[in-house]
Amino acid sequence: MADGKTVVFFPEGAFGPTNNCVGIGEVLRRSGHRVIFVIEESFAGTLEEKGFEERLMRLAPAPEVPEEPGQFWKDFIRETAPVFRKSTFDQLGEFMAPTWEALFDGARYVDERLVEIFDEVQPDVIVEDNVCAFPAIPASGRPWVRIVSCNPLELKDPELPPPYTGLPMDDRSEWDAYREEYRRAIDEMQASFSEFCVERGAPPLAAGEMIHSSDWLNLYLYPGEVDYPRPEPLGPAWHNLESSVRTTDAEWTVPPELAERDGSLIYVSLGSLGSGDVPLMKRLVEVLADTPHRYVVSKGPQHAEYELAANMVGEEFLPQVSVLPQVDLVITHGGNNTTTESLHFGKPMILLPIFWDQHDNAQRIHETGFGERLPTYSFGDDDLPAAINRLLADIELAGRLAGVSQRLQSAPGNERAALLIERVATTAEPAVSG
Repeated sequence: MADGKTVVFFPEGAFGPTNNCVGIGEVLRRSGHRVIFVIEESFAGTLEEKGFEERLMRLAPAPEVPEEPGQFWKDFIRETAPVFRKSTFDQLGEFMAPTWEALFDGARYVDERLVEIFDEVQPDVIVEDNVCAFPAIPASGRPWVRIVSCNPLELKDPELPPPYTGLPMDDRSEWDAYREEYRRAIDEMQASFSEFCVERGAPPLAAGEMIHSSDWLNLYLYPGEVDYPRPEPLGPAWHNLESSVRTTDAEWTVPPELAERDGSLIYVSLGSLGSGDVPLMKRLVEVLADTPHRYVVSKGPQHAEYELAANMVGEEFLPQVSVLPQVDLVITHGGNNTTTESLHFGKPMILLPIFWDQHDNAQRIHETGFGERLPTYSFGDDDLPAAINRLLADIELAGRLAGVSQRLQSAPGNERAALLIERVATTAEPAVSG
């Protein structure tokens, strides 16, 4: 092990990126490095409980009442939820553009605070898992690492579908129209934010991009079996971890009231934000209650607003990594963590995408045959049970998934990420592939 280094993680204020960074940070902490998380004030204490140092910041002025972890985005998603029932094309002006604007506003607000933190803790390397730039990071002059814990279409290529669309690989008919409308929706704000980055000492953003790539190390995670065929390879500082599964989740066992019932065991999770759509969660409960299977439901922040059926158990939050190995199938929103973790443990998926890259993950899993994508707000009463039965009965798919799982678990992505980050912290040189 190299001498202990100081590693700062700065994940987006949502559970997916934070959990991904926790999995990598835990490996570094066990190796003797000082690991600090820069987190929103609403998350205060949650990382200390896991053994990490914290530095707190805000992305907006403090509210008059205390916040729950990630409350800003919970509120934003709840207010925007009606838009999710529209097509990804229609979401551009009503969801994508306001979301980017909110992200940019947050980056502007927090930049001075980030400079203070970096000056205080003097990190050897900064690791960020965000979708928009925070100019204090590249302006610091310190080695830094970018993690992309979103679908890799975010790393744009003209020969691949545009991100955030859920458009298929084998039909280009709508690609150009979406790209043109996306540019119309975001070009002005993107140019303004790029100017802010330069004002704060960072490089300008490339055309159409919301975040810089690192000269030292860039990581993304998407199993090779579902990754996109990329005509133009990413640069030498890019590495695909394939999956990155934390080992810090609490143990979990099937509760007796479910263990004593018959039927396959199915995990239902629409993520910390998607599960806040109470009408959607009630619809899922109603449809799944009439099936012969058993369900473990991640109920989410609105857990008190609806009841589960007799063939279900659930909690506001569940230790997902401990639940997944024990189930037979996953019903998911298609968040990148849940998608890659389900493949890591060899589980077929039914995907009900809601926003952002969830549409892309749902389409990619569907078109590669590792699950089925259903229309989230318009599936028929028989569609979901029929998809469950098809996937559970597919012996060939079970064999494919077992092979994927065995391969991914033999080379843990969080350990590889930690080694690469340690290399950058120790040498201050780029960690090039090969």
